[in-house]
Amino acid sequence: MTDPSPITVAALYQFTPFEDPAALREPLLALCEEVGVRGTLLLAREGINGTIAGSENAIARVLGHIRSLPGCADLDVKFSGADEMPFNRTKVRLKREIVTMGEPDIDPRESVGRYVAPEDWNALIADPDTLVIDTRNDYEVAIGTFRGAVDPKTASFRDFPEWFRAHREELLEGKKKVAMFCTGGIRCEKSTSFLRSEGVDEVYHLKGGILKYLEDVPAEKSLWDGECFVFDERVAVGHGLEQGTHALCRACRRPVSEEDMASPAWVEGVSCPHCIDERDEAQRARYAERQRQEALARKRGDAHVGKRLPTSG
Repeated sequence: MTDPSPITVAALYQFTPFEDPAALREPLLALCEEVGVRGTLLLAREGINGTIAGSENAIARVLGHIRSLPGCADLDVKFSGADEMPFNRTKVRLKREIVTMGEPDIDPRESVGRYVAPEDWNALIADPDTLVIDTRNDYEVAIGTFRGAVDPKTASFRDFPEWFRAHREELLEGKKKVAMFCTGGIRCEKSTSFLRSEGVDEVYHLKGGILKYLEDVPAEKSLWDGECFVFDERVAVGHGLEQGTHALCRACRRPVSEEDMASPAWVEGVSCPHCIDERDEAQRARYAERQRQEALARKRGDAHVGKRLPTSG
């Protein structure tokens, strides 16, 4: 777990039945606030999911607490580092699902695809008999993916089942195996379970997700192109989990490249080439005022925490 960066980032999830997730919320939130851990944790009847950041000791205390919860002793955690705190606040939220697919009969605890270690992933996806699917949202895929992977072009993970059912025949033609991947592994728990429920037998997924692959597989041996979007202020990471080159548009929450930032449509905190035609002048004026307030807060040394804008999906 030791990392030379001053901030430890922990991405975690566990599918496990919580009888009363609401009862777990306040003690977990109180501990995070006590030790200075920020980020977002989601609690549902099907388990826990989220990403948190703090000092190494603080993260260890929170993870110890989570591992004491029912069924969480073997909690799946992926660690990385950050030079600055990548979250503005602490949130522990109650949700219907810890990753929203909208298929109530899907249960990864009952049926899931076969896990593939990062060191074995290249051989699987290079096999011409393998269909490789990126299960992430369109804006994530746009900044990086594995070579040869199919992009469903979905705006939300909830759209994945409909997309697969609509394209199943053409996707599986001539393919014996299906390999899927996502950022940290949790979406693939559900997507592989879903495919198995649809009668697809040879289903595989990347254990630990893209983050584990980028951590373990050297760049010279990698089949990954681009950067991996992460849901915090780092925006994206590359090989070795080094912080990437992308920024975040505060108006639409999409990642923006260095090329995007050279566009006249890029106004920090206000607009980018992806959303310039999606927002009106009143909205942009509101974003500009929020950006001004955040700049003033930074100048004072305060953390300005404004209302979070809705995401595009």
